[in-house]
Amino acid sequence: MTATAPTTPTPRPEHGSGAGANVIRALYRQRRWLWLVFAVPAAALAVLIMVVLPPDQTLDDLGEWLFKLSPFLFAVPAVALFPQVRMAPVLIAFAVLVYMGWLDTELVLRVQEFARNAEVEGSFEPVYQWELFITTFIVLFALMAYRLGGARTATVLKTGVASILIVISGLNDLTFWALNEVWAAGSRPDELAWASHIVVFVGGPPSVTTAVVFLLVHLVLAAAVLALPLGKWVDRAVGRTTPKAH
Repeated sequence: MTATAPTTPTPRPEHGSGAGANVIRALYRQRRWLWLVFAVPAAALAVLIMVVLPPDQTLDDLGEWLFKLSPFLFAVPAVALFPQVRMAPVLIAFAVLVYMGWLDTELVLRVQEFARNAEVEGSFEPVYQWELFITTFIVLFALMAYRLGGARTATVLKTGVASILIVISGLNDLTFWALNEVWAAGSRPDELAWASHIVVFVGGPPSVTTAVVFLLVHLVLAAAVLALPLGKWVDRAVGRTTPKAH
């Protein structure tokens, strides 16, 4: 009889310990429907801000800033948790249809209305509001395509948070200041008074230098979020072995 060489048992992946790991495991078990927990408030808040409340270009305090940002904050995890269904191409095509058939047209209509009533106080607010809505839609559209294309929840979530940080970084306020041809050479303002989302953080109209620092801080935070090993943390918490790259 031939002796059989002893075999080393394959180690089982260890589960993470602690309250954080327990929360991750609990959420992981409900991952199929968990996206709705975030999608419902995201939709409700979006309707409240875009339909019920009047458009407003200026933020008065941090509470209002957080409230206006809240649909975006809820929508990102909703997209990250969205199930990777077979009808993904249909969903992406439908999103393009919504953009071309509704969002783009509504923006043009608002721009035309503003052109007719440019001297009327508050006439620009509907255009500004819709521009922000379209920006959010474009970011979420890219995240949804990424998710339905096979990206895991942790990766989409990191990408979404980093995208939010870039959106609120003041980048477009600085490019508006730098590229706006309305201001003749040498007459550009010293402060970005229109950037109210920066104002609520620094306590007053930011100088160009302050706006640049604000931008750089957000870009560094976005890079740090992207570098987080979130996927490994989730794998460790649920006891799943992460496949090695070849």
